[in-house]
Amino acid sequence: MRKAEITRNTAETDISVMLNLDGKYDSENKITTGIGFLDHMLNLFAKHGNFDLAIDADGDLFVDCHHTMEDIGITLGKAFYEALGDKKGIRRYCHEYVPMDEALARTALDISGRAYLVFRAEFTAERIGDMETECVEEFFRAFCDNAKITAHIHILEGKNNHHIAEAIFKSFARALGGAVEVISDEIPSTKGIIE
Repeated sequence: MRKAEITRNTAETDISVMLNLDGKYDSENKITTGIGFLDHMLNLFAKHGNFDLAIDADGDLFVDCHHTMEDIGITLGKAFYEALGDKKGIRRYCHEYVPMDEALARTALDISGRAYLVFRAEFTAERIGDMETECVEEFFRAFCDNAKITAHIHILEGKNNHHIAEAIFKSFARALGGAVEVISDEIPSTKGIIE
C-alpha cells in the first residue's frame, strides 16, 4: 500500500499528515488546519485525487496563514514523496482542465524527481474566508519542492476568487491522481530511476 505518515514540529507549527495514494473515492477525510477555507480545499484535493487524507495542524494563525499553509504543503509533499516509493509503474505525466462556473484551471505535472512550480493565477481579494489568497502559491510551491514534482498551474479564466481557488485545487488533485495511477510494472524513465 502506498501510504505515509509524516509529522513536522517547529516553533511556528505542529503538523501531522497521513496520506494513502490508493484511497477510496467515498472515504471520510479528517482535515483540521485552523483555516476553514483551506480545510475545504484539502477535502476537495483528497476527493478529486482519490486519496485518503488526514491532516491535523496547529499553527501560529495569530500571526497570519503563511507559516501554517507553507508547513502543511511541506509535510504533505514529504508524505506524497514517501508514499510513492520507487515510483514503479506510475503514469508519471498528467494534465487536467477543471471548470468551476466562470473559472477554468489547467494543471500539467510531471512526477520527475525535480521540483519546479509555475503558478499563473491572480486573485482580486486578499482573503477567501479566513485564508489569505497569496498563500495559495506558497502552499503549492512547498508541496512541489518536497514531493519533487514539476507542476504548471494556470488559471485561464475566472473572476470569482472562491471559484478560482477551487478550480486550482481540483485540477491539481485530478492531475496528481492520474499521474500516480499504476499502469505498468516499469519505472517510467529512460534513466531507470526517478529520485
